[in-house]
Amino acid sequence: MERLCIIKAEDVGNLTVCLTFSDDTTKIVDIGDFIRRHPHPQYNKYLDPRKFSRFTIENGNIVWGKNWDLIFPIEQLHSGVVA
Repeated sequence: MERLCIIKAEDVGNLTVCLTFSDDTTKIVDIGDFIRRHPHPQYNKYLDPRKFSRFTIENGNIVWGKNWDLIFPIEQLHSGVVA
């Protein structure tokens, strides 16, 4: 079985991303909702849309920050809801 990974990520505004996965699934995920529900100095900076939009895809996952300040389990992203 091939490992599930993100192959494309696009900032669609309002701290939300459109993710395309290796199984051809596409999900819209509201990351901002998670950040607002889990306030933490490490996460709060990504409430700034300019900082939020600087994510990268590394090892098949979407990450924020040089040291992966913000990252989510691929299964949660694939479901469309991060907890």
